[in-house]
Amino acid sequence: MNTPGKKNRRDFLKATGKAGLAAGLSATILPALASVSNNEQIVNGGAEDVLFTQRPLPYAFAALEPVIDAMTMEIHYMKHAAAYANNLADAVKAEGVDTEKEQLRWLLGKISKYSAKMRNNGGGHYNHEFFWKTMQAPAEDNSPQSAITKFIIRDFGSFEAFKTQFTDAGKNRFGSGWAWLVKSADGKLVVGSTPNQDNPLMDVSDLKGIPLLGLDVWEHAYYLKYQNRRPDYINAWWKTVNWKIVQQRYDMA
Repeated sequence: MNTPGKKNRRDFLKATGKAGLAAGLSATILPALASVSNNEQIVNGGAEDVLFTQRPLPYAFAALEPVIDAMTMEIHYMKHAAAYANNLADAVKAEGVDTEKEQLRWLLGKISKYSAKMRNNGGGHYNHEFFWKTMQAPAEDNSPQSAITKFIIRDFGSFEAFKTQFTDAGKNRFGSGWAWLVKSADGKLVVGSTPNQDNPLMDVSDLKGIPLLGLDVWEHAYYLKYQNRRPDYINAWWKTVNWKIVQQRYDMA
């Protein structure tokens, strides 16, 4: 027969044991689960699908003139972007990636598990396929006429403030890389940049979020026309942004 003293002591030990378990979870497992959840939200929650193979350019090489000249587009697509796609095909074969079951954005979300070749070429391929769709024939007055505007104003104060911040991200990226507008895990719009061919889907990236808008600031994207005048290239590029696609990406995210 249990005495009141023994019963109270047993209940106390059960309670403190549960509390200790909860504290342990809070200190170790629960933060890890939260991190996984955020990463899955970024990678799986609306990020644009890109196939492992290069798709046809959605417009003629001259379609973006005078902002981007036909020769630059041809070299960029046929040489640089094609090389990323071909090298990615080699990497996935060598590293045993099942492209029938895997999606490229999922692979990027765990890119730290793969080689530098996979990181550079997986990112390079995804970024360029994403970039082509971001653009259309240039227009002088090319501000968004869609719901994305109110979210830009909400998070940056004004559309002009957003443009300035994005332009600065591209101008100030040291060496080669990309400028991005992303939707972060908490739903806010954030501007930033990544080096080389990294992107915000990668688990190794300091900037994380679902990409909505991306700008290639590698010299091969603009050098034939703009030489070393990267700011001129970026300022002109705003005329080509396809805001309908940006809105679609936001709605999907």
